[in-house]
Amino acid sequence: MDLGIADKKAVVLASSRGLGAGIAEALAKEGAHVLLCGRTEDRLAQNCKVINDTTPGKADYVIADLAAENVVETLMEAIAEKLGGADILVNNSGGPTPGTVADMTPEKLDRFFNSMVAPIIALTNRLIPQMKEKGWGRIVTVASGGVQEPIPNLALSNTLRSALVGWNKTLASEVAASGITANLLLPGRIHTDRIDELDHANAERSGKSLAEVRAGTLRAIPAGRLGRVEEFAAVAAFLCSQQASYLTGSLVRCDGGATRGI
Repeated sequence: MDLGIADKKAVVLASSRGLGAGIAEALAKEGAHVLLCGRTEDRLAQNCKVINDTTPGKADYVIADLAAENVVETLMEAIAEKLGGADILVNNSGGPTPGTVADMTPEKLDRFFNSMVAPIIALTNRLIPQMKEKGWGRIVTVASGGVQEPIPNLALSNTLRSALVGWNKTLASEVAASGITANLLLPGRIHTDRIDELDHANAERSGKSLAEVRAGTLRAIPAGRLGRVEEFAAVAAFLCSQQASYLTGSLVRCDGGATRGI
């Protein structure tokens, strides 16, 4: 299927590794010009090299820390310089430290809100006028299955990513008539470095071996395996497509059936 996004200009946050890197590559395979963003320059440069060498699209990058006070200005300057504007915005961020509700101090809430929620909302608001002017735009925000089925020992993530659910639904209704869609994409257990880190943390917390923790994870997934980054990225690319023009305000799960709720 031709997704109809060749030559579209896409910004993918937190794309030095993991889900963000996979989404950037998937968009470039469809011919998009992608701006990768992250903190680690060597990874960003390598990701761009792979994209530029192997896909019909094009990639540039900007070093940007979502926790930095001036990150939105840094991103807007890079978008103007390297893309000349944005048609597609993929909001993505790293996850907070594991922990219980009792571990959620005001300082932690403030710190992670300012890297996981506030810059996403601020950057989206800055780019929407460009999309409205063109009468076309795609906003995809990567959250977590924890917004529908809270994940044990991820209280901060469950809380902060849930804030994006109400924001996205409100946003979608406000911009739909302008040809802009806004959807939330919820990963389950997609095999990334982050999943390995969480499994190690769960093993330490529970006193179980890493193998036992991973076996328990797989038992809870009807598909019987971890997801692959490219599988998740393909769903993200479709949400950015021309064909997905009537799909907005939705929570889309990519989790191998792990979420038990309807």
